[in-house]
Amino acid sequence: MPSITIIYASTSGHTEYVVETLAKALSADVKLIRCESATPEDLTSADVLILASGTWNTGGIEGQLNPHMHTFLLKDCKGVDLSGKEVGIIALGDDRYYYTSRAGEHLRNFIQSHGGKVLGNALVVVNEPYGQEEKMKKWAAELQKHIT
Repeated sequence: MPSITIIYASTSGHTEYVVETLAKALSADVKLIRCESATPEDLTSADVLILASGTWNTGGIEGQLNPHMHTFLLKDCKGVDLSGKEVGIIALGDDRYYYTSRAGEHLRNFIQSHGGKVLGNALVVVNEPYGQEEKMKKWAAELQKHIT
C-alpha cells in the first residue's frame, strides 16, 4: 500500500475539509500536513504527494495561491528536486472570479519546474465543498487506480 502525503493550505477550512474527506476515501497510509508546519523534506517523504490550495486574490492580483502555500513552495522549497515524484493537485476556487481555480495552474507549474510528474487530472472544487463529497470520492478512486 503506497504512502501519501497531502500538504495543504487552508484558512477558511474548505481545503482542510476536502483533504480530510479524501484521506478517509483513500486506501492508503495518508499523512495530512498544513503547509505552515511542512518542511521541504515532506515533499519527498512519501510514495505520492498531493498539494492542495485554494485560489486567492492577494496583492490586488486575482488567481494566486493561498499566501501560506505560496511562501512554502516558492520560498521555502525553491530548491527541492521532485524528479520522478508523482504529485496530485487539488485546487479550490470561487465562480465569482475570472480565474476561478487558478491555484491548480500554479501548483502544476511548481511540480513540473521541479522535475515532478503530475498524477492524473486535478481535483477542482468550485465554491463550497460541502455537498461535493461524491466528486471528491470519485477523484480519490481515480487516484487510487494510478498509484496501485
